[in-house]
Amino acid sequence: MNHHGMLHRHAHLGAYNAARLLVFLDGLHDLLLKAGGEASARQGASEGPHHNMVNSQASGMPTAPRSCAGCGGKIADRFLLFSMERYWHTRCLKCSCCQAQLGDIGTTCYSKGGMILCRSDYIRLFGHSGACSACGQSIPANEMVMRAQGNVYHLKCFSCATCRNRLMPGDRFHYINGTIFCEHDRPGAALLNSHMPPLQSNSVLTDQKVC
Repeated sequence: MNHHGMLHRHAHLGAYNAARLLVFLDGLHDLLLKAGGEASARQGASEGPHHNMVNSQASGMPTAPRSCAGCGGKIADRFLLFSMERYWHTRCLKCSCCQAQLGDIGTTCYSKGGMILCRSDYIRLFGHSGACSACGQSIPANEMVMRAQGNVYHLKCFSCATCRNRLMPGDRFHYINGTIFCEHDRPGAALLNSHMPPLQSNSVLTDQKVC
């Protein structure tokens, strides 16, 4: 069984056209629903990157179509979403990673590092899996990382446990009981047989762009 250490970059605004990059403040936003389908936002204290979402049905006096923050088009649909002080087509407010339509999977969304995320991807990127397995510090969403056996590392932290030399893409390494060794410092057969399970195969760092 091969263990692969992979070089990754977290997705950044994957759901939106590059010409329409938007800036979202990380913070908690409360939403109020007004009569006539008008939604207004009251921005609260920045307690976290969590946003409530509301479905608003147009009623009463007709109002001018609003522009969608995602595609820029007019919103003529029966339903619309209001989040992060902007209006959206229900089909346009998507998770930047998994592309799920956020209105279909819950009533909240998260924003961090310029990304809009569903709860699952927010936890995956910025929860336990968003912390470096070596130093325990968080990893920014746009930072390159190394992965091995489901663990994630800062580039500077992905190093040999013996010589402390940083491993680079293309280097061969060995991942044994959660410890990383370079090719030169691979534990000897006697040590492996007495203290560790048998080393199964070498691993080669490979480049891959993933969410």
